Amino acid sequence: MKNKLIELKELTKNFDDQQVLKGIDLDIYENEFLTLLGPSGCGKTTTLRILAGFEEPSSGEVLFNGIEISKIPPYKREINTVFQKYALFPHLNVEDNIAFGLNLKKQDKSMITQKVSRMLKMVGLEGFEKRDVSLLSGGQQQRVAIARALVNEPKVLLLDEPLGALDAKIRKQMQVELKKIQREVGITFVYVTHDQEEALSMSDTVVVMNNGEIQQIGSPTDIYNEPENRFVAGFIGESNIIEGHMIHDFLVEFDGFQFECVDKGFPENEEIEVVLRPEDLDIVEPEKAKIVGTVRNITFKGVHYEIIIDTDKRTYMVQTTDYAEPGRKVGLTFGPEDVHVMWKMGVY
Repeated sequence: MKNKLIELKELTKNFDDQQVLKGIDLDIYENEFLTLLGPSGCGKTTTLRILAGFEEPSSGEVLFNGIEISKIPPYKREINTVFQKYALFPHLNVEDNIAFGLNLKKQDKSMITQKVSRMLKMVGLEGFEKRDVSLLSGGQQQRVAIARALVNEPKVLLLDEPLGALDAKIRKQMQVELKKIQREVGITFVYVTHDQEEALSMSDTVVVMNNGEIQQIGSPTDIYNEPENRFVAGFIGESNIIEGHMIHDFLVEFDGFQFECVDKGFPENEEIEVVLRPEDLDIVEPEKAKIVGTVRNITFKGVHYEIIIDTDKRTYMVQTTDYAEPGRKVGLTFGPEDVHVMWKMGVY
């Protein structure tokens, strides 16, 4: 079992009369890749800045290995931060940028050379030691910033939207590289992003935030397949979200029909919301389905078609490799495992 490294307890933060964090409780473990995910203004960067020591919480505790650190300045914490704007020193070359923190600590020169060399190899920049940082690409500059943070051997690396300035192809490459680096150095990464795909592809744990509160904590698979409320379901991927009733364990009702599901533990006849992911819906002949509608629109997305189907009750989105021409009457089917039941927003 992994050791708990950081504990945030009832963390709040006010800026003037605005409360941007509303009682954050979060445990972060050793060697974990944890991502704070949410829209702009949800509080994820403020949480990161409190962890780094750039902000003090209005109330609550920040524990590091069981010790309260919220009053300790950033440079005394075993935590380093990589920002979206890499903040490299333009007058220093790659080697000197990476070595900057070690030189400040007056470490032995041969030891510094050895550590810098190891970092350059890790981030794939061997041979770039003397290169002017202003001549590097955005992806290369990002690698230098990561190496500069890691060379100080922190126990935690904080990354605030570090790939936001990169183009799509380089961004995907860097996602793979970052996960590889995290495994190699074996330390805790706390990553901030508003990009759902990035969070799902890189993280061990995803923390979905909105309006200064944590909405759900879980593995990427849990967050995607078992969203706890409408916000999470809508923010993570495409969703058909439908109001209904939990008849009893394993049986749900919506759109005038009853369907088997795999959910239990809700009160009988409880008002709930159901998530049906577009890729979990199958198009069949109308007589083979309870839900019947008409294809309104079809869009080719490269790997699949995105099909919009209007029924008497609502509009469904379906993602499938099967073609269905506009105007065609179709049925929609799905299995019990495809029906994800959530508490209705505001009911917990």
